[in-house]
Amino acid sequence: MSIASGLRGRHLARRLVQLYVGLTLYGASSALLVRSGLGLEPWNVLHQGLAEKTGLSIGVVSIVVGAMVLLLWLPIRQRPGLGTVSNVFVIGLAMDGTLALVPDVHGLAGQVPLLVLGIVLNGVATGLYIAARFGPGPRDGLMTGLHRLTGRSIRLVRTAIEVVVVATGFLLGGSVGVGTVLYALAIGPLAQFFLRWFALPEPDSTGAAPASGTVPGGATAASGPAPAGATPGPGGPVLTPGPDSVPSSVATGTPEGAILRP
Repeated sequence: MSIASGLRGRHLARRLVQLYVGLTLYGASSALLVRSGLGLEPWNVLHQGLAEKTGLSIGVVSIVVGAMVLLLWLPIRQRPGLGTVSNVFVIGLAMDGTLALVPDVHGLAGQVPLLVLGIVLNGVATGLYIAARFGPGPRDGLMTGLHRLTGRSIRLVRTAIEVVVVATGFLLGGSVGVGTVLYALAIGPLAQFFLRWFALPEPDSTGAAPASGTVPGGATAASGPAPAGATPGPGGPVLTPGPDSVPSSVATGTPEGAILRP
C-alpha cells in the first residue's frame, strides 16, 4: 500500500480523526509514563537513554529513531502508509508537548496513578490508530518485515528486538522498572479491547459473506468484527473467529497483530 492509496473509501474522515487522535494520545501516554518515573515502554527506554546522552528531547529522539527505523524498511521491502509516516512525527511532537505541560511527580501516591493512566491511555491510543487502517508504525513494520524475511515467529522477532532495545536503552540511562513490566503485560489485552471498540466496517463489506482484502502492512482483511479468543500457533497466539474478537484484519503475522502480542 502506498501512502496515498489509503486516502479513499468510506469513513475516511473518521479514519483520519482516529489516526491523528490515536497518535497524539500515544505520545501523551508515553509522556505520562516518563513523568511517573516507574519505567517506560521498551522503545522509549532507548529514546530516553539517547536523550540523556545527546541532550535532545525524548520526543525529538523518538522522531529521529523512527525515521532511521523507517529507512530499514527499504532492504526488507516494507511499504509505508500514511499512518507510518505520521507515526514518526506526531508521537514525538505530542510527547514533548505533554512533557512541557505535565510536571514531575514525586511519591508513589502520585506516580502509581500516573503510571496506570499512561498504560490505559496507551491502550486507547493503540486501538484508535490501528483501527484507522492507515498502516503500521515503523517499529511494528520492522518486526513483521524481519519475520517475513527470516521465517522466524513474530513473537521471537519482537522479543529479540525489544530485548536489544531495552538493554541498550538501560545502559544509556533509560528508565526500566515495574512500569516496563506492567506495560508489557497489559498493552496486548488493552489494545485488543479498544480495537474492538473503535473498529470500523471493512471497506468492501457486503453483509453476506466475508470479503477478503488487504490492509496496510499486508494484513488479510475480512468484513465485520472478529474474535477476541486466541489459539496457539507457531508464532504465538493466533486470533480466531468468535463473538468477542478484534477485527479479522488484525491477523497473525501482521504489524497490527504484533502490537497486540506483548
